[in-house]
Amino acid sequence: MIVVKTKEEIELMREAALVVSKTLGEVAKAVKPGVTSLELDKIAEECIRDQGAIPGFLGLYDFPNTLCMSPNSQVVHGIPNDTPLVEGDIISIDCGAIKNDFYGDHAYTFAIGEIAPETQKLLDVTKESLYVGIREFKLGNRVGDVGFAIQKHCEAHGYGVVRELVGHGLGRKMHEDPEMPNYGKRGRGKKFIEGMVVAIEPMINLGTHRIKQHRDGWTITTQDNKPSAHFEHDVAIVDGKPELLSTFAYIYEALGIESNEEDEFRKKAFVL
Repeated sequence: MIVVKTKEEIELMREAALVVSKTLGEVAKAVKPGVTSLELDKIAEECIRDQGAIPGFLGLYDFPNTLCMSPNSQVVHGIPNDTPLVEGDIISIDCGAIKNDFYGDHAYTFAIGEIAPETQKLLDVTKESLYVGIREFKLGNRVGDVGFAIQKHCEAHGYGVVRELVGHGLGRKMHEDPEMPNYGKRGRGKKFIEGMVVAIEPMINLGTHRIKQHRDGWTITTQDNKPSAHFEHDVAIVDGKPELLSTFAYIYEALGIESNEEDEFRKKAFVL
């Protein structure tokens, strides 16, 4: 059952989403060769708690850490460890937080120093597909419209769209209805209505769409061991249109990136 949010609840969810956005911005300042994912995990937990929030992933389904840290061929759900990142790596960082009894949940894939051109293109196309999908999250459309748009954009570049892992509704629970696959057919699935809030999160592989789960019960990698990218935003339907609750602005400020990609999904310009 889809849990519709009031405008007041959406504003509370925006606060939770921005806890995650600010935390990813702090993590972005430390992402560089030589740092370990455990060190980044500690930064994230402190940042979330300093904002009066609770880490959303820590203990969820018995997950042991604050961040899901998935380098290179890892798709999602990687467990932080003490292996240093090296030049040429990529790492997908997924973060969740609870504030106002609501969850925020979003993700970004970082390049560690200079990366291979084909890997950079994967990151660029995957992030593009996130916004392609968000445009379809509007009153009267259906789940399949979002999935179709993301799939078409990514498969046009020859990339694999993961099937087993999907986006989801978001609210007082981390995972609510509806599931939001990154593939599908137009006009299929549940219809979008005013007040829906979802996490849209393309998980796209450089090679095959097939994945494998490791014995730790969490880590998922590409079957061919080629890189995978993951980007995620929290989005609400407000006045019939998609509105971002999360932002990459804090990441971009840390990395010195200028971007207006989020402007069309906000009623007014986002101010740091």
